[in-house]
Amino acid sequence: MLNLQNDDSRISSKPAARRHLRRPAVNITSTERLGRVAIGLVAIVIGGLLLSGAGSVLAVVLEVLLVLAGADLVVTGVLGHCPLYRKLGYVPASLRRSS
Repeated sequence: MLNLQNDDSRISSKPAARRHLRRPAVNITSTERLGRVAIGLVAIVIGGLLLSGAGSVLAVVLEVLLVLAGADLVVTGVLGHCPLYRKLGYVPASLRRSS
């Protein structure tokens, strides 16, 4: 016989959609965060300006990629977390915990 009973022993008062969401650990220094946000905003503005006068499909694709790269820099700068740093295991010296 098929058992359809829920065996989840973790009962939470939080909604299912929010239960597993948590903010990732900060792995970017404050100086780098500021630089990412500034350069990201510049890339978004320049990409947007270039898009208005794009003459070919290739130009549009490259300018959209510039805007997306800028958005990625802004988001990682604001959140203070770089998924690539985490994947590579990189932690800046100033953020390492002393043992």
